[in-house]
Amino acid sequence: MSSNYQLTLAPRTVHDAHPRARINLESAKNALGFIPNMYANMANAPILLDSYLYTYGLFRHESGFTPVEQEVVFLTISRENGCHYCVAAHSFVADAMSGVPTEVTDAIRDGREVPDAKLQALSAYTKVVLNSRGHPCQESTAAFLAAGYTEQHILNIVQAIAVKVMSNYANHLFDTPLDEVFTGRAWQPACQAAACSTSACAA
Repeated sequence: MSSNYQLTLAPRTVHDAHPRARINLESAKNALGFIPNMYANMANAPILLDSYLYTYGLFRHESGFTPVEQEVVFLTISRENGCHYCVAAHSFVADAMSGVPTEVTDAIRDGREVPDAKLQALSAYTKVVLNSRGHPCQESTAAFLAAGYTEQHILNIVQAIAVKVMSNYANHLFDTPLDEVFTGRAWQPACQAAACSTSACAA
């Protein structure tokens, strides 16, 4: 059992959510046919759900990445952050909606090299930007640019990281259960190490 803190807030519905969140929950239900558990949890903080959906939509429509590349970025970040919910959800979207080859999705999920040179460069560089906290080295950046990407793409990876921080961290805090539609692509990180090192927690 995890020693990390878990929020006790109940998932919100269209009946009890704040009006601002209710609009987003209703829109999700109309578009998807159900309200994702992640949205129901995030609705406890309407500005979080609103910010997530807005910035997610911007990345989908204005990032300059193809749908396949978008899933590579989101999957890579979610795997690095150890988010069981987002890895499963983006694997489903990759399979059913974005046209990502299964071998590409599975390689990212498993931490293996992606069997496509350009997508491998994108996944590898996304990890560098994320894990270096925005301090990529010259060599990794040169390899990314040589693969056909631009400096604008680098900034849009930063935007994707911001999007996934909201969803990945919220899912950690809630230990969000998978929606049934995502269970066929369930995933768990190999090691769920506790990361809290504050003096209060270490005492």
